[in-house]
Order: sequence, then structure tokens, then C-alpha cells
Amino acid sequence: MKLMTRSLLAPIAVAIAAATLAIPVSLNAELAQGARAPMFATQGALAGKPFAFNLHAALRRGPVVVYFYPKAFTQGCTIEAHAFAEAMGDFEAAHATVIGLSNDDLPTLQRFSTEACRDKFAVAVATPAIIKAYDVELKRPGMPAGLTNRTSYVIARNGTIRLVHSDLNPADHVRLTLEAVRALDTRRH
Repeated sequence: MKLMTRSLLAPIAVAIAAATLAIPVSLNAELAQGARAPMFATQGALAGKPFAFNLHAALRRGPVVVYFYPKAFTQGCTIEAHAFAEAMGDFEAAHATVIGLSNDDLPTLQRFSTEACRDKFAVAVATPAIIKAYDVELKRPGMPAGLTNRTSYVIARNGTIRLVHSDLNPADHVRLTLEAVRALDTRRH
């Protein structure tokens, strides 16, 4: 009987193990496309100078790309900032604002806005409340608390989320957000 029970349980154990491996380590449940974007205000930096950012006010001017990145001056975050800086002419042509958010302090963001963002777009402080509202906390074993996942949102002028792209690889964030912004611009959102 014990041999028969073990032989029946083995396929179940294998299925459970396979399912567990399929679940990503970061169990983020980023906001869904079509959801209302949480409004926020925070402190940031543009071209090395501090400023106040308010999402509600920015949406009055056009769509907003809100992209979260884990840590200023790390390799992937610097690559992503350079890519956004290079594409700023295209975002501006589509009447979009780009803002990067991380939990870095303001002096770090002031340096990052000049060195990595090349004075082309703003970065701001992702407070714990903003990280929670956008559900972007990076939950990985061994990682410090408060870091954000690399997640990009395109928010239409009416406050709805039109694109969510979450991937620690920075490669596609600029391309996908620019495509989404251009689609909004042609539909006058």
C-alpha cells in the first residue's frame, strides 16, 4: 500500500514543484492596464535642480510616462536613463512628460538627473506611499526593502493607465512607452 501511495503522490509532487518554479520571485501585482492611476506629489530634480512634481498637474499638459527604477547609478538604471534621454525629443513631439522614480534621496537624484538623465527629463523620490500605491516594491530575497521594480506606466490625460511594462531588463521600456504615447497622441488622449 505504501508503495502505491508513493507512486501516486510522485506525479503530484512534480506538478507542484513545476508550478512553484513558474511563479516569479517578484510577486508584484502592478496596477492593471485600464485602472485609474493613483495621483501623487513628490520632490524631484531636473537638470540638477530640485522641483516639486504633481501627477495631476502634469496630466493637464498631456500623457505622462511614470517609470520606476531600482537604484540610481546602477548599470541597468543608468542604461535606461540614457535611453529615455536620447528619446526625449520623440516624447516631447507626442506631448508627453517623462518622470523616473526611485527611493533614492534628493541629493542623489539631483546628480542622477544631470549625469544619467543628461538634463533631459526629471527624476523624483518614490516615497513608500507611492511605491505601495503603484505596487512596485521589488520583492527579492537579499534585496534591501524599499527598492522599486523596473516598471513603466503610460498614463493618459484622463488618468487611466494605458500601458504597464514590468521587466528588470531596461531594453524595451523606452520603445514600448513611446509606442503607447504615440498611440494616445493620435487618438487625442
